[in-house]
Amino acid sequence: MISPGKTRFTSAMQVRPDDIDMFRHVHSSKYLDYVLAARFDQMERCYGMPMQAFLDRGLGWVVKVSHFEYKRPIGLAEKFNVTTWIEDIRGSDVEVRFEIIKAEGNRPACLGWCVCTLVSLETGRPEVIPADVIEKYAI
Repeated sequence: MISPGKTRFTSAMQVRPDDIDMFRHVHSSKYLDYVLAARFDQMERCYGMPMQAFLDRGLGWVVKVSHFEYKRPIGLAEKFNVTTWIEDIRGSDVEVRFEIIKAEGNRPACLGWCVCTLVSLETGRPEVIPADVIEKYAI
């Protein structure tokens, strides 16, 4: 088990019309999209290791487990921030914690965590996270 530094990184986002459900707020299925989009942004901008660097090595990330605690709805065109940090690194798994915070009022819309597994694109099997990746992620 690796103890990362748990540095938090934030990506600003805005609700799109196709994110809205029949109750006129963001559908629950979109929250995972928001977290993944933030991680994609942060991998390059904050960790200095974009997704393309993994693909070039024949590796990819899959979501193994996800947990979402919905606090309050987000509506059409609302701005929000997705903050993520790495809570733990174990073998082929990375536990990513997140907060989705409404820009107006700075109140949480959703809190949670995901476990992402590094896999070989060739075999689809888990791969132990390389030391250089751990070094970049353990900030």
